Amino acid sequence: MTIQLTEKAARRVRQSIDKRGAGIGLRLGVRTAGCSGLAYTIEFADSKQPEDCEFESRGVTLLVERKFLAYLSGTELDFVREGLNEGFKFHNPNSKAECGCGESFTV
Repeated sequence: MTIQLTEKAARRVRQSIDKRGAGIGLRLGVRTAGCSGLAYTIEFADSKQPEDCEFESRGVTLLVERKFLAYLSGTELDFVREGLNEGFKFHNPNSKAECGCGESFTV
């Protein structure tokens, strides 16, 4: 079980944490939402919780609650720029389908 960052994503996370002035990494998760049923969550992590599994990728700490590992194991997080928009993109091998807008997925 691993979760990885591309070099672009890792660079962006490190820059954001430096600019923020605090944080130990990113917390990744899943919530019920959207037309396909599940949506990714991403936020800065300021501390590790007892239920967290910790991954290290390209010098960045990634925290994932154990209950979300079945959904996120093997995922690669990238940072992409598409036209005027930029943001993180999840490449999840567990995803069986995504909604048309790309905001939610099914496992």
